[in-house]
Amino acid sequence: MIKYWFIILGFFCVHHAQSQVLEKHIVNPKDTFYGHYLTIQPVSGKVKSVLLLMPGFSQKADNIFVESMLPYVAANNDILTVAVAGDLNLFITPRVQNRIDTVIQEVLKKYPATKSVDWVMGGFSAGGTISLRYVEQSKAKPKERLVNFKGVFAIDSPVDLIDFWNYCDREIKKNQSPVGVNEAKYIQNLMQRLLGTPKENMDIYNEKTPFNIQKKKGNEAHLKDIAVRVYHEIDVAWQLKNRGRSVYDSNFLNSSLLINQLNLMGNKQAEFIQSNKKGYRSNGKRHTHSWSIVDEIECIQWILKI
Repeated sequence: MIKYWFIILGFFCVHHAQSQVLEKHIVNPKDTFYGHYLTIQPVSGKVKSVLLLMPGFSQKADNIFVESMLPYVAANNDILTVAVAGDLNLFITPRVQNRIDTVIQEVLKKYPATKSVDWVMGGFSAGGTISLRYVEQSKAKPKERLVNFKGVFAIDSPVDLIDFWNYCDREIKKNQSPVGVNEAKYIQNLMQRLLGTPKENMDIYNEKTPFNIQKKKGNEAHLKDIAVRVYHEIDVAWQLKNRGRSVYDSNFLNSSLLINQLNLMGNKQAEFIQSNKKGYRSNGKRHTHSWSIVDEIECIQWILKI
């Protein structure tokens, strides 16, 4: 059944590609992998909102249009989609910050209607982590912000970088899943090279992370007045069988704490969305960590509502 679904999805994408033009814009000619952003304009030609999307760790912006129908559903609902990559980063670096700022500034020039509409930012995995922190920074300094964000969402993202480091420690010591162990080692080496360890540089980690489960009030305070969503496929049995991970090693554990913290702050627009779709990637493989856990139509309805 899954095989036939992806065949149908492929025809659907081809059909829409004919009426919804995917445009590539170069911002850094020297970077042939990440130095561009992509846009799909609304079918009607009217821009009522802008959806800024980020792919996962190391992925090109192009990957979004293969793994999710969000941009295509958005185009049919007067929403301009902009996709930009965070490259080999789990958090905002000066280079990523500059890239996102540059893309937003270019979009404002190329599409004048975007200056007077609200924006929503979201991403998958590390892209969601970066999206949360970018919007937090935007809200923290309203006089410096480039656009008005009315919402932000993260798709199975690690929201606490300090606890993510601790998770990597557990994954390496447990030594149960070769995939998980190799990933954990790579991530820790990257974080140590760029930030040091949490024990050595806690102040830096507190500045970089969207949320710290150990702090009573952290960067998440800047999200208390806007719509926030976290999406997760809670399939503990799959994680236990395929990765040897319990609930305590899941991204959704800390995400639920983040949403609860925002709710306690009075944010009634902060939501934990438990997927009713079993995650599959575009290659047909079952995976709880995938774009497909998002109900694209319902997500776009949410964006239009906020």
